[in-house]
Amino acid sequence: MKFSPLFWPIELRGNTIYILDETLLPHKVKYIKAKNYREAIKAIKDMKTRAVGQVILVFYIFLMAIKKNKNKKDIKPVLFELAEIVNCARPTLSFKYLTDMILGWAVSGAPLEESILGFLEVLKNKRIEQARAMSERLNDGDSILTHCNISGQMPLVGVFARKANKKIKFFATETRPYLQGSRLTAWELQKFGFDVTLISDNMAAQVMYEKKINKVIVGADHLAQNGDIANKIGTYQIAILAKHFNIPFYVLCPPPSHAKTGKDIAIEVRPEGELLEYQGVKLAPKGAKGYYPAFDVTPNNLITEHNYLEINRD
Repeated sequence: MKFSPLFWPIELRGNTIYILDETLLPHKVKYIKAKNYREAIKAIKDMKTRAVGQVILVFYIFLMAIKKNKNKKDIKPVLFELAEIVNCARPTLSFKYLTDMILGWAVSGAPLEESILGFLEVLKNKRIEQARAMSERLNDGDSILTHCNISGQMPLVGVFARKANKKIKFFATETRPYLQGSRLTAWELQKFGFDVTLISDNMAAQVMYEKKINKVIVGADHLAQNGDIANKIGTYQIAILAKHFNIPFYVLCPPPSHAKTGKDIAIEVRPEGELLEYQGVKLAPKGAKGYYPAFDVTPNNLITEHNYLEINRD
C-alpha cells in the first residue's frame, strides 16, 4: 500500500536519523540529518516534525543512543539521563509514557533494539488499521472537514473508502499559524487524487451552515482517561460548531494517557514570534504582541466517537 511521506516521516540509517522537514512542504521534500540527540530534539522543538513524527523520533533517539553505546556494560544510566532530556522537549505531546516504556524494557533486561523496532512495527500496523476502521464510518458521497494534519492518515482513510467504492471529498482548514492544513493536508490529499477544498480557519461555521460538509475528522495529540482530547488550537471551536449543526465529530487519537481529564493536560504556549511572522515575513506591526497556545482541549461530550490506538506498552 502506498503511504503519504507524512505517515512515517522518520528513518534511521546507521547512526543518523533522517527527519522529514515538514516546514518546507509542499514546495520541497527534504530530510534533516540528526547525528545526535541534541539535533533530533531541536527538530522537535522547532516543529520540523509533528505528532506521530515526534513519537517515532523519540524511539529513534533512544535507538541511536543504544547503537552508539553498545560497548557499555550498563547502558541504563545513559537511557535514564536521556529520558529526562526528552521529557522536557514539549509539554502537551507527553513523551513520558514513551520514555517510561523504553526504560521499563531496559530495567527488565529485554533486548532493547528488538523491543523498540518491534513496537514501531506494531505502531505502523495499528495506524493502518485505525485508518481502515475510520473509513467504515464513511458513506458514499460524504464531505469531510478536517483540521490541521493527521500525520498521513487522512489519505489512507480515503484510500480505504475508495476501495469500498465510496466517493468522498474533503474540506481542510488552512490551520494558522503553521498552515499545516494548506501545506500538508491539502497537498497529500491532492497527491492521492482526492477532491479537497481549502478554507480559512474562520470559515467553518459558514461551511457547516451551507451544508457543504456532513462529517468532521480530526486527530489528537493527547487523550485523557475521561475522553477529553488535546489537539491543534482551533479544534475545540470546530467541535462546538459540529455539535450545533448536528454533524458527527470523529477523532483519531493515541492511547489514553495518565491525565484524568483535559484539565490535567498541559497546554504548550509557543513563542509569540511564530504568530507575528511566517517564514521571515512580518505579519504584524512592530511592537504588536502575540499569544499562541498551540493546543486546545475538546471535551468528551462534544466527540461522537474516539478511534484510538490500542497498543500494549509492556
